[in-house]
Amino acid sequence: MADTTNPAHEAAEESRPTVHAGTRLLTGDDLYLFNEGNHFRLYEKLGAHPMSHRDRQGIHFGVWAPNAEQVSVIGEFNGWNKETHRLYPREDSGIWEGFIPDLVPGSLYKYHVRSRHRGYSADKADPFAFFTELSPQTASVAWNLSYEWNDRQWMESRNEANALDAPISIYEMHPGSWMRVPEEGNRYLNWREMAPKLVEYLHKTGFTHVEFLPIMEHPFYGSWGYQCLGYFAPTSRYGTPQDFMFLVEQLHQNGIGVILDWVPSHFPSDEHGLGYFDGTHLFEHEDARKGFHPDWNSYIFNYGRNEVRSFLISSALFWLDKYHIDGFRVDAVASMLYLDYSRKEGEWIPNEYGGNENLEAISFLQRFNEEIHKNYPGTITVAEESTAWPQVSRPVYRGGLGFDMKWDMGWMHDTLHYLAQNPVYRSYHHNHLTFRMVYTFQENYVLPLSHDEVVHGKGSLLDKMPGDDWQKFANLRLLYGYMYAQPGKNLLFMGAEIGQRREWSHDRSLDWHLLDDFAHRGLQRWVEDLNQFYRRHPAMHAKDFSAEGFSWIDCNDAPQSTLSLLRRGGSPRQEVVAVCNFTPVPRHNYRVGVPREGSWKEALNSDARHYGGSNQGSLGDLEATPVPFHGHPYSLNLVLPPLAVVFFTPQRA
Repeated sequence: MADTTNPAHEAAEESRPTVHAGTRLLTGDDLYLFNEGNHFRLYEKLGAHPMSHRDRQGIHFGVWAPNAEQVSVIGEFNGWNKETHRLYPREDSGIWEGFIPDLVPGSLYKYHVRSRHRGYSADKADPFAFFTELSPQTASVAWNLSYEWNDRQWMESRNEANALDAPISIYEMHPGSWMRVPEEGNRYLNWREMAPKLVEYLHKTGFTHVEFLPIMEHPFYGSWGYQCLGYFAPTSRYGTPQDFMFLVEQLHQNGIGVILDWVPSHFPSDEHGLGYFDGTHLFEHEDARKGFHPDWNSYIFNYGRNEVRSFLISSALFWLDKYHIDGFRVDAVASMLYLDYSRKEGEWIPNEYGGNENLEAISFLQRFNEEIHKNYPGTITVAEESTAWPQVSRPVYRGGLGFDMKWDMGWMHDTLHYLAQNPVYRSYHHNHLTFRMVYTFQENYVLPLSHDEVVHGKGSLLDKMPGDDWQKFANLRLLYGYMYAQPGKNLLFMGAEIGQRREWSHDRSLDWHLLDDFAHRGLQRWVEDLNQFYRRHPAMHAKDFSAEGFSWIDCNDAPQSTLSLLRRGGSPRQEVVAVCNFTPVPRHNYRVGVPREGSWKEALNSDARHYGGSNQGSLGDLEATPVPFHGHPYSLNLVLPPLAVVFFTPQRA
């Protein structure tokens, strides 16, 4: 290859209407680390970067296409001409780069890639683009990510808000269907419009974190972001990168953490995207038995390829670095871990030991978690992993995958199955409530009532509840109270807190008008008070992942379909007793054992009138009597309301 650092060579290049080869962002070390699979700041080197060269402003481009014969930058600036602005290959790294003078941020561009194989050529969006054209257009947009952040206080203390002993109550939301503007054609809010409304709403309802369904650029809006192609670009549907930064900043300034749904498990096959990028299966496996996902008709990343690992981990660090994100929920981890996931015999390839474990994916996930926790301490990673894979939320040095937490999909399925039963038959399904405690402390769990439970014909959570309208709301309040009483962090999908009646649709807003109805307002008020109670009492969260923080008082009263449990914090007076009645029959003189004497306050009752309940209960303080019960030296004699959960706290002497 020509010596492109030679001044005579540079002069010759400047005389042609092409790209300058003398300006380089990538050093030899960059190339080495990238090809080795250990370069995790690729967004600083690849893609489109505004810079100056010999006193001329312009943009430096870099793209990985090792099997290309020619790569050129095309765009509005050259009439999309694939011949005039060719990039230059960097040694044998597979990277093509060059500098185009006089280009400015905001310029539309793509790469025209002509392969050495089979005469293939295509116009490709930049895998490292920071911004994209508004869908359905697919060009990349050169962009400067400069932003003056004002969230220092949050960033310096977020390790406390994200700690495993902290209250973590997550509001999961899809930005485009949370709230819309019906007066303007039902358009969605942009990031800046959303910021004050979302901050105010999360403050009101008491959630500690918001989790966005994938906001990375995706060509098909109906995928909700899970068919992602822009791993370094927030979707332009809601504004510019700086607009999204503003939203994150506003949330941080108000003490609210931001979690992103991140999808390293698969990507769509749109021609302008990552698939078959340089005429070969560059990002994906060539063999469809490993490289194509039958459930989602999408490609699977080749986790064993060094450069792909660099790409994906760079994407994760990018959001933590440039957007101050506080953590990730990683989608479809089970599909990554198992080679035979959703495949029949003969449709998958065993690993080198003959097993179904994807060893390359395991290694990738471990490295992903190591790099995040090393570079951004105080951030969190959560796995959506639906099987019994061991040690998902245990450190890598102990043989785990390294996630901080894991979704408890088993709890969600069991609990919704139980609550769907007519209360007359619930006594026969009691084990669905109690089975969770067999495995609870094997992982650090998040209890999710997510978007997946209110789509594809499943109906809303309210719709899943049996009985008349009063009973449906009572059951739903009971469900949320029981969830918060359990060990683990909590997640609710938007609309659950207001009793959304219709199944969620990405094409419309939540039905906020429902709050004109008392029952819906009461449910929202219950969630608000539940969140505040949860945050205020360490017993409800401080020992979520330790058996010291939980014990059953009585889990065997299947005939009456009741449960009682004890949560413990760091001191004796930080105890909370929760008692659940899963039938519409009130229980009078219902005795529950407690660990100490004195006065116990009915601190929260889902059957209270202002939540829409029948206003039954103990209604105030109760004195523990020295009547041993349930293995405790004292007991309370309760009025247990119908289809309700009540929480009791010991009063100070």
